[in-house]
Amino acid sequence: MRFSRSPLSAPLWAFGAVLVAVLCVATGYAVGAQQSAQAVVPVGEGHVTNQGFIPPDVSNDADFATFWEVWRAVRAAYVDQPVSEKNLYYGSISGMVASLNDPYSTYFTPEDAQAFDEQLAGSFFGIGAQLDMKDDQIVVVAPLPGTPADRAGLRTGDSIVAIDGVTTDGMNIYEAVSHIRGEKGTAVVLSILRDGAAETQAFSIVRDEITVDSVTYAMKDDHVAVIEISMFNEDTSSLFAKAAENAVKDGATSIVLDLRNNPGGLLDSAIDLAGYWIPKGGTAVIEDVRGTQTKYPTSGSGSLKDIPTVVLVNGGSASAAEILAGALQDTHGATVIGEQTFGKGSVQEYRDLPDGGAVKITVARWLTPLGRSIDKQGIAPDSVVPLTIEDVHANLDTQFNAALDFLQKK
Repeated sequence: MRFSRSPLSAPLWAFGAVLVAVLCVATGYAVGAQQSAQAVVPVGEGHVTNQGFIPPDVSNDADFATFWEVWRAVRAAYVDQPVSEKNLYYGSISGMVASLNDPYSTYFTPEDAQAFDEQLAGSFFGIGAQLDMKDDQIVVVAPLPGTPADRAGLRTGDSIVAIDGVTTDGMNIYEAVSHIRGEKGTAVVLSILRDGAAETQAFSIVRDEITVDSVTYAMKDDHVAVIEISMFNEDTSSLFAKAAENAVKDGATSIVLDLRNNPGGLLDSAIDLAGYWIPKGGTAVIEDVRGTQTKYPTSGSGSLKDIPTVVLVNGGSASAAEILAGALQDTHGATVIGEQTFGKGSVQEYRDLPDGGAVKITVARWLTPLGRSIDKQGIAPDSVVPLTIEDVHANLDTQFNAALDFLQKK
């Protein structure tokens, strides 16, 4: 995903699985090319000003007179008066984007856009779970470690069927987020349907401030550097640089890069990290736009390329996490161990709107350096190692142990 901001400009995201939900960024996006346009807004009734932007010819496909006829009818006849013109306006835009039937193309009201920006900063109020749409259901991609969602027992793959008794049927991600977010110390009740369960479970979760430490580093006694990335946000590149420096300084003979339950985030961060294994000029990811492919090169030193590395992934690894895992797998920079990843490989363009709102539209797909599609397929591990709920209860990390075994043999 590319990310840039200017009035009505075009940040492109490789939205992680996942979209970001209440909770954290889920999405990958990249800092990139600026694109500008002028807003098209309704003025009065029955016509539109374009302020210099020429819209496509829709005369054969849409009759805007009907739109304004409905607008007038709702304002005049709806039983509960007065009708808010602002709500009609926002609802019209939201419905237009929703008609694409794409869960990753979304309209943000000014309030929604502000909440989304706060999440990108790495600290926000919520429960700490990444959400996404799958099979028309809102699902948990991953609870962030140590957050209220994690402590309450939410799991990857949980379907949220109701929030405080309100059904999620027909909700998009951001509507769900607006219901789940709230003041610190207040509770939200999620009705969860878990795989294999016949009935829903109610989880009452107390909201808290969620501060995301995107990178953690530890050195094991056998000189294995363990670097965990929980998401790709604005501080990930700088934090990882320190972790990589420590790994070399501490004499690491191998590395475990843990991307499990990482919902994605900034694409630029993922490309920066790929450069530690793929030297400058190597391909990190390919963007496929209507058959045209653009390669995104790395610019790093390749300082870790000679250190045997295992990347751990699971079903909660999405978007930018999948891009990094796929890049290292394709270039033989690392061996991927764990479970099939989420499969979020579409690219969203994020445009700030003049009134403080925003719109995010899917414009392309991400491919691995060898041209493999990520979207709806994910990254298949080189070695499939499941981690069952029984393993978790027994405090047994079979995937991490498999990584250590592999590196010991190397």
